[in-house]
Amino acid sequence: MTEFRGLVSVVIPALNEQFGIEKTISSIPKATIQDKLGYDVEVIVIDGDSADSTKDVARKMGARVIVEKQKGYGRAYKTGFAAAKGDIIVTMDADNTYPAEYIPEYIRQLNEKDLDFITINRFPGMTNGAMSLTRKFGNKILAFVMRILYSVNLRDSQSGMWLMKKSFISTIHLNADDMSMSEEIKIIAFKFFKSAELNGKYSVRTGTAKLDVIEHGWRNLNYLFLYKKLLKFAIKSSTTNKEKVYLETPNKNI
Repeated sequence: MTEFRGLVSVVIPALNEQFGIEKTISSIPKATIQDKLGYDVEVIVIDGDSADSTKDVARKMGARVIVEKQKGYGRAYKTGFAAAKGDIIVTMDADNTYPAEYIPEYIRQLNEKDLDFITINRFPGMTNGAMSLTRKFGNKILAFVMRILYSVNLRDSQSGMWLMKKSFISTIHLNADDMSMSEEIKIIAFKFFKSAELNGKYSVRTGTAKLDVIEHGWRNLNYLFLYKKLLKFAIKSSTTNKEKVYLETPNKNI
């Protein structure tokens, strides 16, 4: 019998994702996480006041649904992190693009390597057509700027699948309410905590895309420069700040 170790919270922001949310939630390997790793699982959907049936579908799938009427990807995650009860928090998009089946392996590495934060590199196993050439090029630019400005070397600076310890998210202060938070949380994690980028995959989304590549890309680029002035406020208390640790991003696929 597997020893009980705690709770995993899967936090999923959603806005009008009635076609993807069911597949996303059903793809989470709850039985494996419970039976093999000893963690109970809660699923929290942070709904941006969807006009379709996203909320109803999520509740039908057993998720706890929290409606966040303030718009923004980062805002949704702040609400989700505050509500999450888990010792480990996992994030995913609601469009069935991220490899939920890898969650048990990622949790194992988080524990065995005593990591605070993991981000997933989508590119090694990306399905054809899952990301446009414009998005791929934009990601490379943003990753390059992040490396130059912050000495954070990531292959996929915009990935939205992360695993983190509750102690990590409780220690930091997140500023951005929009998609720039994806960069912000990684900068904090890799500058001040023990973190790693692990290979994964990325599938064609279910449902209609909402990302405006040019607009969001430009905002994220601007934020990388703006955040230089805000980074000093990232840690809530200097007494809880850990020794800076930099890990090489592993090349091996899971």
